[in-house]
Amino acid sequence: MGFWAKSLRIFNSFCDNAQQSIRQVAHRTGLSKSGVHRLKQAMERRDKHPESWWWETEAGRCWFIRLVVATLYTFGLKRGVGAETISEFFGRLRLETHVGCSPSALRGMMQALEQAILETTAAWEQEGIAHGETRPIIGAVDETFLARMMLVFMDLVSGYLLFEEVAEERSYDTWHTLVKARLETLGVRVFSLVSDRAKALIKLAETGLECLSLPDLFHLIHELVKSYSLAIGSRLRQAQQALKQAQERLATCRASHPDSPELQRAQALVETSASEVTYWENVHSAYRHHLETVSLRVHPWHLVDSTRQTSADVECQLHAETQAVEAFIATSGLPVKKEALDKVRKQLAGVAALVDVWWQRVWQDVQHQVDLTPAWRQWIEEVLLPRMYWQEQLSRTRCPRRKAKLLEAWEAVQTAFERHPITGKLAPAVRTAWETWASEHAKAFQRASSAVEGRNGYLSQMQHNHRGLPKGRSKVWTVVHNFDCRAADGTTPASRFFRRDFPDLFETVLLHLEELPRPRRRNQTIALSG
Repeated sequence: MGFWAKSLRIFNSFCDNAQQSIRQVAHRTGLSKSGVHRLKQAMERRDKHPESWWWETEAGRCWFIRLVVATLYTFGLKRGVGAETISEFFGRLRLETHVGCSPSALRGMMQALEQAILETTAAWEQEGIAHGETRPIIGAVDETFLARMMLVFMDLVSGYLLFEEVAEERSYDTWHTLVKARLETLGVRVFSLVSDRAKALIKLAETGLECLSLPDLFHLIHELVKSYSLAIGSRLRQAQQALKQAQERLATCRASHPDSPELQRAQALVETSASEVTYWENVHSAYRHHLETVSLRVHPWHLVDSTRQTSADVECQLHAETQAVEAFIATSGLPVKKEALDKVRKQLAGVAALVDVWWQRVWQDVQHQVDLTPAWRQWIEEVLLPRMYWQEQLSRTRCPRRKAKLLEAWEAVQTAFERHPITGKLAPAVRTAWETWASEHAKAFQRASSAVEGRNGYLSQMQHNHRGLPKGRSKVWTVVHNFDCRAADGTTPASRFFRRDFPDLFETVLLHLEELPRPRRRNQTIALSG
């Protein structure tokens, strides 16, 4: 029987009859007299604050454990708050007489939490593998640099991290060894791999995994951004500073020389500076519009009328937009960076190829399930799929301008969907099944590895918060992301990847720390933490 369980029995016994002797309580609880005496003294030492008595009750003890574990789990493990800070926090809550709150004690509890998390999620992953409902994944691979280089492999559709492994190098052999071993463990294959144009990653897809290697639209647009956005932003800031200085000079002239020629020159300088600011603001806005247009071109349908596109259509539009960017830069007074534009042009065909690959996968999936008449095929292509696709894109997009355009496209196709004769004939269960199917394919159109880049940013922040990467902590972050990172619909990457529900991770590991470390005594007094 644990320390706190014994204390609870003694506390309840004294609550029933406060006049009992030590001998009587020992007889009722089945504990030794010395044990009862020692634990009673400990309770008296803990009873220092008005709320202390409640922590001795069964309900209070359960809530107390939840408070401690939730703090360590949420702020210590998931947010990188240090043990010293959490120790101070517990001290301000006056918990030091009920639990070991020193930084060393908290680190011990954190290690116990980590072990429980890793063991629990490893068992759950094995259950998911045995469940066997995973589909070919659309992978994304990248590396991030912390104290040591870390290789990241993610399924873009579900957001499930297949691994985050520290490595000495990022060669093809290193990638291939890690990826192959993980895929064999999970029993899945890769349908396509999205990455930057590193030779090792292209070889990994085409040779190692024998799948399609797709350029990353995120990196393609970033190539344009880093080529010209900095220069445009610098010119704009310079113009704004010049305008501010001209306005200050004009104010000085008005105060000291209201009728002098200097005032007229100052006014002319303000007008010239203001026009310069307006010019670079327009350049900045127009350049952002070109970048936005590049992004909006890469879809299975035209955004304007939701008519189907092919890879050739998308590639043609991207080349035209690239030429427009080059012409715009040439006329704006900035130097044209041919190497950057050529690098972008080389990737346009690969980015556009995703559209035909996606359509091919859609129709293959349909043919495996049901034979379609031309009317049904038209309904799927022109109404059902674009409706669920634009809805999915709306949920991903944060930019207000792009979101407004996507919303307009969705509303138009939503109206067509509701008015279509086939839609009206569907039973509710059949309609839901078709919508679910279309939604899954909409999520499978993955053109960028921005999710991996976001994960890399998160890891960098955790590295900074911890002033380094604690040994084994990266594996905990990986499984916490997979099993406890919830979307708006309540699903986790693991539930989406394995197509099954898992218990709540926090509630599960909470059971592993039912017995918290006791506060230590030094020189017959309770040792305060911190």
